Amino acid sequence: MFSSRMNPSSLLFGPLEELQELAFIERPIRRSLKTAEEIDQLTVDEDLNDIERAVYLLSVGQEVQRASVISNLPSLVRQNPAETFRRVVPKVRVCQQVMCPVCLTKEVLNGAGAEIQLAAAGSFLTILQDDIILIHTHTYSILKTVLLHLNHRDTVVSNAWLETLLSAINALPKETIKQEVLNPLLYQSQLSHSLQARLASCRILGKVACKFDSQIVKKELLPLVRSLCQDVEFEVRSCMCRQLESIARATGVDDTRTELLPELVELTDDEESSVRLAAFDTIINLMEMMDGDDRLHVVVPLVMSVCEVSSQADEAVLASLSFQFGKLCSGLAGSLSDEQKGRLLQKFKVLCVAGLQTEGNQTDGTESTLIRCNCCYNLPAMVVFSESTHFLSELYPSFSSLCCDPEVSVRRSAAASFHQVVKLLGSNVHLVHKEFLALLQDDALEVLDALMNHLEDTLEAVLSRGENLTLDNKFPELLSALLLAEQKVGCSLRWRLHEKLLQRYSCLARLLPGELLHQSFSPRIFIILTTNKVLPVQKEAARTFCTFLRYNRKQEQRQEMMERLIQDLAQGRSYWNRLRFLDVCETATEVFSRKYFNKHFLIPALELVHDPVANVRYKLCQLLPKLRSSLRLPADKQLLQQLDFCVQKLLCREKDKDVVATIRKFHKRQERDLLDQKKEKEETLLLEMEQLERQQSEGKLNSEKHTERKRRDSKTSLSATKSMSVSSSGATLSSSGKEMRKAKLSRSRSLSSQPTTSKSTNSDRPLKVKELSSTSGPGKSSMISSKDDSLRTAHFTMATQSTPSMPVLIRSNTTSLLDRASTLDHRSSTMEHKTSTLDQRDHRTITLDHRTSNMDHRNNMMEQRTGTMDHRTSTLDHRTSTLDQRDHRTSTLDHRDHRTSTLDQRDLRTNTLDHRDHRTNTLDQRDHRTSTLDQRSKTMDRGCAVKDNQSRKLSINRKSNSFSVQSGRD
Repeated sequence: MFSSRMNPSSLLFGPLEELQELAFIERPIRRSLKTAEEIDQLTVDEDLNDIERAVYLLSVGQEVQRASVISNLPSLVRQNPAETFRRVVPKVRVCQQVMCPVCLTKEVLNGAGAEIQLAAAGSFLTILQDDIILIHTHTYSILKTVLLHLNHRDTVVSNAWLETLLSAINALPKETIKQEVLNPLLYQSQLSHSLQARLASCRILGKVACKFDSQIVKKELLPLVRSLCQDVEFEVRSCMCRQLESIARATGVDDTRTELLPELVELTDDEESSVRLAAFDTIINLMEMMDGDDRLHVVVPLVMSVCEVSSQADEAVLASLSFQFGKLCSGLAGSLSDEQKGRLLQKFKVLCVAGLQTEGNQTDGTESTLIRCNCCYNLPAMVVFSESTHFLSELYPSFSSLCCDPEVSVRRSAAASFHQVVKLLGSNVHLVHKEFLALLQDDALEVLDALMNHLEDTLEAVLSRGENLTLDNKFPELLSALLLAEQKVGCSLRWRLHEKLLQRYSCLARLLPGELLHQSFSPRIFIILTTNKVLPVQKEAARTFCTFLRYNRKQEQRQEMMERLIQDLAQGRSYWNRLRFLDVCETATEVFSRKYFNKHFLIPALELVHDPVANVRYKLCQLLPKLRSSLRLPADKQLLQQLDFCVQKLLCREKDKDVVATIRKFHKRQERDLLDQKKEKEETLLLEMEQLERQQSEGKLNSEKHTERKRRDSKTSLSATKSMSVSSSGATLSSSGKEMRKAKLSRSRSLSSQPTTSKSTNSDRPLKVKELSSTSGPGKSSMISSKDDSLRTAHFTMATQSTPSMPVLIRSNTTSLLDRASTLDHRSSTMEHKTSTLDQRDHRTITLDHRTSNMDHRNNMMEQRTGTMDHRTSTLDHRTSTLDQRDHRTSTLDHRDHRTSTLDQRDLRTNTLDHRDHRTNTLDQRDHRTSTLDQRSKTMDRGCAVKDNQSRKLSINRKSNSFSVQSGRD
């Protein structure tokens, strides 16, 4: 045998023969799987749609295919309900009332297996929960199908149909529930029906109670509830007891106290532990509906009895008591005496060490562990019940025992509720410092995982509320425990826990001093960042390191950390470290401000464009959108130019296809952004142009209205001014004419009586008139008239004073000469009258010249003011258009509106000036007439001069005649 085994030919051909034998064995197995006919039956045309495929499978398909169609029924109804009702449903059965998805399954479900039954129940449950069809339309068919298969012999199938029915009750109307559910329920709850039917009746009662008012529940449901509570089967009593809570909330407080509470108290003494447990849980859940008397006389004795018979009580009741202990103590705190509180605290202490006693009866290990876990769950409520000031004497031993429990599940439960305990302790948080360190140093990572969920709250309470001196002494222990916990998790394969721990450690930046953080935690986080190979852990380490860097208050330490990042990562020899630097940059964009990031991270990141490794450049290209979004113009214009330079360089020199594809994608995105910005600017410009055109059109309308108003005002003011000027000028001229007539008359009389006048006065008069006519300016008209009057008065006085000094000689034969003299006197009086008329005209001319000069001056002043006003008006229009675009400067606009009103007044004054311009034109015409009068006055002066010469000659002749007559007499 040994030789045959060692034969080389057997070694060569042995495996081949075995393979042939295996192939021979497999051939009939392959033939027996499916026949050709079965394969043809299972083959479906691929061109059929979902509806046609469902119709085909339901017609000729096998059971597994029909089950698949039934399971897919909700999808068919969602996609095409009309076609499903029209084509799929009739292939199975045509309903007498209405076609519905239920008809699809009635024929199929008759005699079907559990697989199809479960598929149908699941489909109906999905349809009811998702509201795919109208429940009111298909209520009858749904309920008939569900109730028909509710009492299936298979418990699993029956429970599936029961869940479908309970889901349908939420959407069914009251009348339908009353007729289709409650009436069969009364029949099925009888003892003659199966246990499964009575259990279903209990659950249905608890579900339908909330659909009716308290009167119907009391009248129709409570009798059935009592009968089920007294059922011979403990499963029925327990199930009905679990439903009493919902029934009690439907009946109300009064009916619960009188009808249901006695049943519950009776069930607490049931012989079966499951019934007692259900009754106990229900009473505790209904404790909020009980008044003080019920709590004092029902709940307190019940709880005390359970506590006293703990040694004889079963494990299920103890487990339920431990779970509800905190709720019991909180609800009964106002109804308990000090002795009863002490007894409850003592019972809690016993439950905290359940299963750990070395003497007496010990409970099962699993149940005792569950009891202690429930005690950990109720620790915060018990701290409130015993008050934090009594924590050290009452609960600390139990708390310490739970934190150091031999079972990992108990310590994990203690770690999960530790943050609530330290919050409730307040300033006494230092009492649990030892337990906190023990949980941090626990060997089980599950305990550390539970502690990490709320580590930030725990550390905040421990580091901010404890006694300062005690905390200073315990700082090193706490820091070392935190570092050891991180090292322990880092050495394990629980990288998710490591990520969570690093995320929680970021809160240390707010709680620990920067110096201590920089010395202890920052180096460790940096080591994790550079050595750990798990990418999520690396990213979380980068985030924690950036958080430490941000909250560090010392500039030197921040600079040192940044230099280490750049030297070891950005400029590191390993491309892996350079990739990690880009990860740090990605995190830094979220942690730091744009200014800080651009100052310290952007340039080192852009320098990696020269990196020889394509993966680094590829990572940089992926990061470019975030780098671009951190820039703000015009402050970051140079950085943007550097970034664009890097992009252009990559586009020109890059050879790696992935890098090129990424950078082109970024470049296209950048071009789209630029195009979008251009479009935005154009849209903004169009809006501004539209606003400007609207403002211009409104300004034109306002200007036209203003011009029309100015014209109306100018016409009105011009007519009024003309009337006023005509009346005033007429009065002035009439008064001045009367005065001039009187003066001329006295002058002519003086001349007629004394024709001799002085040369100086006659020669000086035209000069004086010229000087007075040449003077102009405001306020000088009165001076001109007064000087003219004074000169004329002086002339007349001098003439009168000169006459007495001359002797008068008359000859008898001089009658002809006297006649001539009288004729000359008459002519001279006529000339004097004309001269007085000319003087009056001269006076009027002087007055007009004066007024013209005044008007010229005023016109000049008004032109200057008008120019200033036009300039101010243009400035104000520009400012007004600017102010219209700036809504927040409303107060300035109000002030300028006042100025605008002032300008309106000035516009009115401008209208007045326009009227005065019209008057100025009239005065120019009068100036022309005045110049004509001046010429005429000069001609008259010349004539007067000639006449004066003649009068002088005549006077000389008279004197010579008088002298000759006197000489003849002598």
